[in-house]
Amino acid sequence: MPIANSQQPIAKVFVSGCYDLLHSGHVEFFRQAAEYGDLYVGIGSDETILHYKNHKTLYNENERLFMVKAIRYVKDAYINAGSGIMDFIPTVDFLKPDILVVNEDGASEEKRRFCEERGMEYIVLKRDPHEGLKAHSSTSLKEQLCMIPTRLDLAGTWIDQPYVSCYAPGWAITISLEPTFEVRERCGLSTSTRNMIKRIWPLKLPDMDPEMLARLVFCFENHPEREDGIISGAQDAIGICVPGLCRHYYDNHFWPEKIETCNDESILQWLENHLIMIPMEPRKLGCSVVDGKDITEPKVKALAKAADDCWNAIMHKDLQAFAKAYGDSFNAQTAMFPAMIQGCVQSYIDTYKDKVLAYKMPGAGGGGYLACVVEDATAFASKYPEAIRLTVRRSGF
Repeated sequence: MPIANSQQPIAKVFVSGCYDLLHSGHVEFFRQAAEYGDLYVGIGSDETILHYKNHKTLYNENERLFMVKAIRYVKDAYINAGSGIMDFIPTVDFLKPDILVVNEDGASEEKRRFCEERGMEYIVLKRDPHEGLKAHSSTSLKEQLCMIPTRLDLAGTWIDQPYVSCYAPGWAITISLEPTFEVRERCGLSTSTRNMIKRIWPLKLPDMDPEMLARLVFCFENHPEREDGIISGAQDAIGICVPGLCRHYYDNHFWPEKIETCNDESILQWLENHLIMIPMEPRKLGCSVVDGKDITEPKVKALAKAADDCWNAIMHKDLQAFAKAYGDSFNAQTAMFPAMIQGCVQSYIDTYKDKVLAYKMPGAGGGGYLACVVEDATAFASKYPEAIRLTVRRSGF
C-alpha cells in the first residue's frame, strides 16, 4: 500500500521505460508510483532503443531526460547504462531503491526474481488512465501520428517477381496513398515494407529523391541475411516512396528497368473519384497464396497487356476501359495464383460484384481489402458506409 504516515522513512521508488512519446498515461503512471515514495526514473538510451526495438527514437535521450525530470511527481531521472529489456540494472545498483514499480504490460517473472535477489519490493500497477482521460499508449499515438504512406497496386501485380517476368516483361502500376485510414496488417497494402520503413523513420519519409529512397527501402527490407529467403517485390517500396501514379517496368530482374510517374492533378483526382476499398478479414496466418501457382507465358502476357491497357485508360480518363483493364489484370493474377481467392474473399466478391464496375485485391490477396472501381466514389461511400475513400499522395508532401 502507498505510504500514509509521513513519520515513516521515505522509500525510494524506481520505474524504467523509454518515454519516447510522453503522454498522459506516463504521467498517471508516475503519479501512482510516487504514492509509494520518492520516485526515480530510468530512461532507455538511444542506443538501447535502436538495438532492442529496432527503431530510432522520436526524441533523443537528453530531450527525454529533460521532459521526465520536469514532471512534478519525479524526484530525479537517469539514462540507463545497460542494454535490452533489463537496461536499468546499473541504475538500480547505483540508486539502491526499495521498490520497483512496473505496469501490467511491463511485468515479467525476470523482473520479479531480480527484485527478490536484491531485497526490493515488486509492485505491478494496472494500466488505468487518469480519471476523465482516455487511455493512451506510445504505440497507438505513433500510429496516429505516422504519416508514412501506403500503396495500392492497380495492375500488373506479380510482374515484379523475376519468376513471373522471366516469361514476359511488363509494367506494374501503383498509386501512393496518404494514410487517411487505419492501415491494417496482412491486408495487401505492403504493411511489411511500411513497417520496415518505420524502423528507420518512425513517423514520416525523409525529404529526398523518391526513387533513391525506394531503392534504399528495397535493399533494407531484402538484406542478404533475410531469414525467410523471400524477396519482397520492388513495387511495394516504389509504390510507397514514389508519390502520385507510377508505373515500373520489369524484365527478369528484381528492380525495374524504368520508372514513369504521373502527377497530373486532374488524373489523380479522377482516380480518387473512381476508387474505393472495402475492408475484408485479414489474410490468415500461414496462408500461402503461391500454393498451386500456374505461371505460363500466355498468362504473363495477359497480365502485361492488362497493365498497358490500364495505364492508357487512366491517361485518357476512360472509366469503362479502366474498369475492364483493372478486372483483366486481376483475372490474369488469379489465373496464375488461384490461392489469392481463399477464405472470406469469394463471399465479399459475391456481395459487391454487382455494385461496382471492377474489383481486385491489393497485394498478394488472401484477404484484406476489396479494391474497387466505381462510378462515383462519393456516392458509393454515402450508400455503403463501410467503403474507404482514398487520397493519392501528391509530390512535394
